[in-house]
Amino acid sequence: MSFAQDLDTQEDLLEEDVIFPPGDLLSDEPPLETELHLRQMMLLIQSLEWLWRERQDFYACGNLTIYYSPRQRKSEQFRGPDFFVVLGTERKPRKSWVVWEENGQYPNVIVEILSPKTAATDRGLKKQIYQDIFRTLDYFWFDPNSLEFKGFQLVGGQYQELQPNADGWLWSQQLSLYLGIYDSKLRFFTVEKQLASTPEEAAEQERQRAEQVESQLNQERQRTERLAQKLREMGIDPSEL
Repeated sequence: MSFAQDLDTQEDLLEEDVIFPPGDLLSDEPPLETELHLRQMMLLIQSLEWLWRERQDFYACGNLTIYYSPRQRKSEQFRGPDFFVVLGTERKPRKSWVVWEENGQYPNVIVEILSPKTAATDRGLKKQIYQDIFRTLDYFWFDPNSLEFKGFQLVGGQYQELQPNADGWLWSQQLSLYLGIYDSKLRFFTVEKQLASTPEEAAEQERQRAEQVESQLNQERQRTERLAQKLREMGIDPSEL
């Protein structure tokens, strides 16, 4: 059966007489393969959530099962994306992403973190599923070892490879953000080309700014004290000026 036929079959399942499985299905994902994979996934989640900390209309997660077929709760050939974003939904914790309990919504953006074990599936089967069944508009993959980085946009039902800008970054139309490699990691960048920080990075930047302000104030106090000393040496009381 083709992916298109399988999609038609799934749509047929959405008739009134279908009894859906419960919506509180637990995620059923294997552990991430390496520390690099874990850190990369968390980096994407934390930086996007911090950048959009005032927003409540999205869900970002990773290594979480997406249940999309009531007939078979999950495909034995499919595992949840390493990172995905759903727009226009409630920002709240979930045990898994159950499509039929989420108004039929699939991820708007998916990022797979490649490994020798998963690369062929990420480039092949998963790409096909995301294109033909999920209709995910932006799909990226990144290899934390070789730094291979590619992105695709769904155009007319088919994935078209994105072309990098002068910085080597790829534009996500869904997120209105760039994705690019920085310090050997995949990061988000704003349209103004500013790095999207994690909360820890933002706190460190704030600490550095505070230290810089304090240093400037100390320098100003020292200049004021030297000037006052010069005036006193000239017989002038600085307090009378």
